[in-house]
Amino acid sequence: MPPFPRRPAPLPLPLRALSLALPAALALSAAGAARAQDVPKLDPIEVRGHYENAIGTSDSASSGTITQQLIEDRPILRPGEVLELVPGLIITQHSGAGKANQYYLRGFNLDHGTDFLTHVAGMPVNMRTHAHGQGYTDLNFLIPELVSRIDYFKGPYFADKGDFASAGAADIWYAEALPNSTAELALGNFSYGRALLLASPEVAGGRLVYGLELFHNDGPWANPDDYRRINGVLRWFGNTGDARWGVTAMAYHGKWNATDQIPQRAVDDGSLDRFGSLDTTTGGNSSRYSLSLDLQQPLLGGRLVANAYAIRYDLDLFSNFTYWLDNPDQGDQFEQADDRRIYGTTGSWAWTGEIGGFANRVTAGWDLRQDRIGNVGLYSTVGRERASTTRQDRVKESSAALYVEAETRWDEKFRTLAGLRYDRYWFDVASSLPENSGNGSAGLASPKLSAIFGPWAKSEFFANYGWGFHSNDARGVTTTVDPGSGDAVDPVTPLVRTKGGELGARTEILPNVQSSLALWQLDIDSELLFVGDAGTTEPSRPSRRQGVEWNTRWRPISWLLLDLDVAWTKARFTDDDPAGSRIPGAIETAVSAGATIQQLGPWSASVFLRYFGARPLIEDNSVRSTSSTIVNAQVGYRVNRDLLVGLQVFNLFDAEVDDIAYYYTSRLPGEPPGGVNDVHFHPAESRSFRATLRYTF
Repeated sequence: MPPFPRRPAPLPLPLRALSLALPAALALSAAGAARAQDVPKLDPIEVRGHYENAIGTSDSASSGTITQQLIEDRPILRPGEVLELVPGLIITQHSGAGKANQYYLRGFNLDHGTDFLTHVAGMPVNMRTHAHGQGYTDLNFLIPELVSRIDYFKGPYFADKGDFASAGAADIWYAEALPNSTAELALGNFSYGRALLLASPEVAGGRLVYGLELFHNDGPWANPDDYRRINGVLRWFGNTGDARWGVTAMAYHGKWNATDQIPQRAVDDGSLDRFGSLDTTTGGNSSRYSLSLDLQQPLLGGRLVANAYAIRYDLDLFSNFTYWLDNPDQGDQFEQADDRRIYGTTGSWAWTGEIGGFANRVTAGWDLRQDRIGNVGLYSTVGRERASTTRQDRVKESSAALYVEAETRWDEKFRTLAGLRYDRYWFDVASSLPENSGNGSAGLASPKLSAIFGPWAKSEFFANYGWGFHSNDARGVTTTVDPGSGDAVDPVTPLVRTKGGELGARTEILPNVQSSLALWQLDIDSELLFVGDAGTTEPSRPSRRQGVEWNTRWRPISWLLLDLDVAWTKARFTDDDPAGSRIPGAIETAVSAGATIQQLGPWSASVFLRYFGARPLIEDNSVRSTSSTIVNAQVGYRVNRDLLVGLQVFNLFDAEVDDIAYYYTSRLPGEPPGGVNDVHFHPAESRSFRATLRYTF
């Protein structure tokens, strides 16, 4: 049986403690450094792979673990790109750097996170009933150097994964200890600068880990991003008897300007530069503070893993995607505001033993969460000043889930994993439009079943099936009047059912090669989404996605590692509609390939290619995006045991490709009042360089 997974835990405690804890952590660095001088240093001799996906380590062909080694070896342009290490997942951006990324996986344009569930250090990142979009996943608070591993999952087959997890999920874990203290300084073109301090001294019988990051970047834009962020992480882990527990505090604040997507016609006629902007006052600011408590201990013959957390989050986002379509005089800029507190707890109790003569592992768990949203609002603005209110709401959204999962080994070559999860949601909305206020509740049960066969000849085979769901915006559940037009509308379904299945295989039959193949299908009853840019809901149609994924790792010699991931998807609406059957923005092809040189004397280097295939932008497939290929590379030289110098190059060949594309109506000065239908794109960043100096002590 696979080893028992370790999961953290948080507790609702005063978040202001973080502002006191971070300065204290910095004061401890001197003491930590002094102690480190008394500890002999050993040169690393282990060469690690990028994935821990060996035979017997996972329950599906498409799930696995990303190691810290890959995070170190792969050039990462922005923090959210740690998720691009998940095979088949593409990360892009359509606005300023401080905004959440766009995600693409398994035939989905996941927008900013819908249908892909993300946790960091045991805490959820996806935001329900968010001002800009359901499931909004902003990872700008992440410090990649602190990540110890990423466990990833695809499909609705796992009982401990609920809302937003139909396409996939990722659990990003921070380290509980660091081998060395690190000070790092990086500089690059486009006014890029980053300073990082990491340390892990022994404190109060346990291990303290802290990190502090200062960051600035303008990007290649004609209107510089001027993105400034500060990140802090402070966590302590120790043992009390048989129990292991820890406390984690995080703080993030960011401010930026934004260059939103621009119309292709303006670039074609030369009136707008490829990196230009039609509204230089867009941008935003956001902050996230959290406090959590983790606990692991033996209990009743099994093992309890629990966490509790409190998160304080806010966002003010100013955008303009249609320019002068609705307001020819002052422009169409709007503000989306989100101010919330999140409290929750998750955990599980697992027992291993025999039932009926067969080896079993039974896991029972819970997931409780409440979002208290003091304000989620949509406003018309001019130059970031509010001109009118489209809608403004106070929302309390609560959920509770229980699940049980049993893994049974029937013989040496066959085991099953059967699970059942039940989720219940409660919605309470107080709207600036009284007709849109109200409350409601909904619940869903989701069965799961997996069968794992083998190994035979160093090969393992999988069959997975499960039901899942995603929640819709609470405002859509209670809305009866369109806040823009005043027309009557129907409330949306609170929870949307998904059903998926997968057949897969994993093999190590070839020496030094690890390969997996998965064939999968996912059905969604209705892709109902709250459209944050419009302040209303748009029900869409039932859909089906089918695909093939092939992932291969090969180490031909000890210091060279090759990675290849290929994903192909067919995504279609399943009802009859003269508009067409294609799903706008649905990714069809994704390829990632890399070569890494590890510890070749003092040298290390890597190069990674990412291919993002063309996509339909309209239901009849008459308008499609272009495809893009981007190559990133890095090289490092270890001057001595403590000093490393490195160089990263992003978009090595300076490819003029799009990061993202949409097709909709907008209006430029002098154009007809009804606007013009056009492709609107956000270019991928031009070639950039970052030089790094890293000192360990």
